[in-house]
Amino acid sequence: MTGAPLIRETKDGLSFEIHVNPHASRAQIAGFADGVLKVKVTAPPVEGAANAACIALLAKKLGLRKSEIAILAGERGRKKTIVVSGIDKALLEKKLRELANAS
Repeated sequence: MTGAPLIRETKDGLSFEIHVNPHASRAQIAGFADGVLKVKVTAPPVEGAANAACIALLAKKLGLRKSEIAILAGERGRKKTIVVSGIDKALLEKKLRELANAS
């Protein structure tokens, strides 16, 4: 996948866009496309299961606590805006690039 993470500074922390693919065969970060991180989760998109799986996967991969990651917008759709705290912009960008390149 190509592209670079588009990270914005907000009053709540740093935000970036993700595109979620629920019901995947395995949970993984699938790279970037047009500045959007592609995330695959095994959970179905019902009752917040896929949202919780996204937060858990991102927390694990970024080395953050789940409480430091939230969905700012898009809770009911595949395209979501994620906001993180407890990390600076340069480090977040580095980690996101590493995750995208490892996929």
